[in-house]
Amino acid sequence: MIAETVCSAVSAAGLGIAIVTAYRKRYLAAVRIAAYSLVPIGLVMTGVVEWLADTAFSPTAWAGFGVLGVAWLLFMTTRAVERRRGGTRKERRAAAREAGRSDAVAPAAAAPSLGQGTRPATRPAAASRGGDDFSDIEAILKKHGI
Repeated sequence: MIAETVCSAVSAAGLGIAIVTAYRKRYLAAVRIAAYSLVPIGLVMTGVVEWLADTAFSPTAWAGFGVLGVAWLLFMTTRAVERRRGGTRKERRAAAREAGRSDAVAPAAAAPSLGQGTRPATRPAAASRGGDDFSDIEAILKKHGI
């Protein structure tokens, strides 16, 4: 009974503010305020407010909300574990099927090896350039007194 009275008063006050806003030639804002102010009285007329009031004072309803909370917590925990394992069950099954195939050949397995001929030639050049880089860095540090 009190909730219905409060909702009616809020709606009446909102409609009063909408009338004042329309008087100031702000019609779009006035219509928006009127729409918001009609929501509480609409909730009272549909019975939602009475249902909420009955639910708020019902221990069975609060126990139901607790059970829903535990269910949500369990669901979110399983989702977090699933993400850590690497995807959904469908993705894991597809990966297991791919790993189970023994006829698959790696793409690089058929390519011929290049041998050792080119690698020693590139390493000394990289080492000599590396020495130059450190000397430049040392010069910069000495210049700044570090």
